Amino acid sequence: MLSRFRLTLQRCVHTREKGKPLMLNPRTNKGMAFTLLERQMLGLQGLLPPKIETQDIQALRFHKNMAKMSDPLQKYIYLMGIQERNEKLFYRVLQDDIERLLPVVYTPTVGLACTQYGHIFRRPKGLFISISDRGHIRSVVNNWPENDVKAVVVTDGERILGLGDLGVYGMGIPVGKLCLYTACAGIHPHKCLPVCIDVGTDNTSLLKDPFYMGLYQKRDRSPAYDDLIDEFMEAITDRYGQNTLIQFEDFGNHNAFRFLRKYREKYCTFNDDIQGTAAVALAGLLAAQKATGKPIAEHKVLFLGAGEVLQGGDRVPKWGCFPPLSTPQPPSPPHNPPQAALGIANLIVMAMVENGVPVEDARRRIWMYDKHGLVRQGREEKVDSNQEPFAHPAPDSIPHSFEEAVTLLKPSAIIGVAGAGRLFTPSVLQKMAAINDRPIIFALSNPTAKAECTAEEAYTLTEGRCLFASGSPFDVVTLPDGRSFKAGQGNNAYIFPGVALAVILSSVRHISDRVFLEAAKALSEQLSPPDLAQGRLYPPLSHIREVSVCIAVRVMEFLYANGMAFHYPEPPEKEPYVRSKVWTSQYDSFVPDVYQWPRNAPS
Repeated sequence: MLSRFRLTLQRCVHTREKGKPLMLNPRTNKGMAFTLLERQMLGLQGLLPPKIETQDIQALRFHKNMAKMSDPLQKYIYLMGIQERNEKLFYRVLQDDIERLLPVVYTPTVGLACTQYGHIFRRPKGLFISISDRGHIRSVVNNWPENDVKAVVVTDGERILGLGDLGVYGMGIPVGKLCLYTACAGIHPHKCLPVCIDVGTDNTSLLKDPFYMGLYQKRDRSPAYDDLIDEFMEAITDRYGQNTLIQFEDFGNHNAFRFLRKYREKYCTFNDDIQGTAAVALAGLLAAQKATGKPIAEHKVLFLGAGEVLQGGDRVPKWGCFPPLSTPQPPSPPHNPPQAALGIANLIVMAMVENGVPVEDARRRIWMYDKHGLVRQGREEKVDSNQEPFAHPAPDSIPHSFEEAVTLLKPSAIIGVAGAGRLFTPSVLQKMAAINDRPIIFALSNPTAKAECTAEEAYTLTEGRCLFASGSPFDVVTLPDGRSFKAGQGNNAYIFPGVALAVILSSVRHISDRVFLEAAKALSEQLSPPDLAQGRLYPPLSHIREVSVCIAVRVMEFLYANGMAFHYPEPPEKEPYVRSKVWTSQYDSFVPDVYQWPRNAPS
């Protein structure tokens, strides 16, 4: 009887590889989890120790080894080494402990790994395209072995987190982002392609580094650069289709917005630094409504970092108007602001308009403060065209510091995206607490050293009344009165994997900003009352797979309702459909079920 057969839940897949090549391929390698029959039939007998392990034991070994490490870079090397040897195990351990491991594979450790990329290099991941490849990029793209790529993350390495121009070392960012596509949203890893565009670097240290792996030349800013990007976009869509998702990541400030404007109506593309950051910040503001009872339409928001576009050698902001800190720190280049500040501001305006506020009134509720001071009409320093909607008539008195701007404008929320270190000074935080019962303080710059303030500073100096979010993770803060707060991390990983999953499954051709508005609303709705009571503005990262699925369902419903989806027939029930498409890290079987049946089973 069939009921007496030992059935397996493993999916059976066919492989042409046998023996050692099967074990050396990270996509097929299972380590000591190969069964006895697999070892016998696939030429593995004797090539492995006799013990047959479960994936659970393999994961336990990883976590015990990881617990012995304290250096973040060593953790990164060890974790990414697992990816190079056993892909399924890598994603299994990442999902097991995403809250602890996400800061290793992504912000903030990935920034450190990028600065050391040539020194820790083991095996190439992704596609490297250089300015020398102009004219035959399609042939380079053809060298990628996968024929069904659905998502591409591309960088040119000019603005890596808050670290500046890292050139080809920036490849760590697309690799890390696509790891989260899979770990957080279940997008098949074989359908993901990381790309680094190498046009040189203006980082003189790298040009002297014998381990640097890119072109030893200054960054090409000629028309040839634009031609290269055009050719790249055409090559990707020629091979993989017009619906291929292309995510721009960590491009220079002067290129990010113009590429978004240039390509958004022609390709299926978005810029995570602009739109992903905007969605996660807006989600935090929407979540704060639950604590304050104040609708977003009534907030006044002041940004630190306003979207100034730096060119050439003008890399150091003149933040001299800020009082010194107890531990003086040199000012750092504001690498984050242009994309983050303006993206967040525009999405906040969209949310206010949706709540009945005229667009001009919504814009008037948003102010920006950059390296030259308050962004306003008629100031001596040039206001970039992207900033103009938020350049308002000058107030009665001109503030000469960010602290004075807080005093004068009385914002309900301050959002830091300057990437210039501890500029939410103690007096700024105390003033926010004096002006508001529940001040909203978002220190979103990455990595941790670039944050505008720490969680401890924010909670302590506002007596635990602030609603705080950060770009990098912070530990739980316990105040002298015993109250504990867990800061919400405004991590883009809450947004882009779920959005990407919905876009891929819906066969979207163009991605509207309204997609990110829907994603922000969906994310804020995942926050539970107990989460809010802990001080969180985002659900725990341990729930991120479920959060991503919920965002994907919400975005898919929006896309189909508004005629933006081109996958037919439309799934009648979106949630079961999305869940059915989620990739799993469970090992596949390489032996058909028939070979698993007991030999004495009746015929």
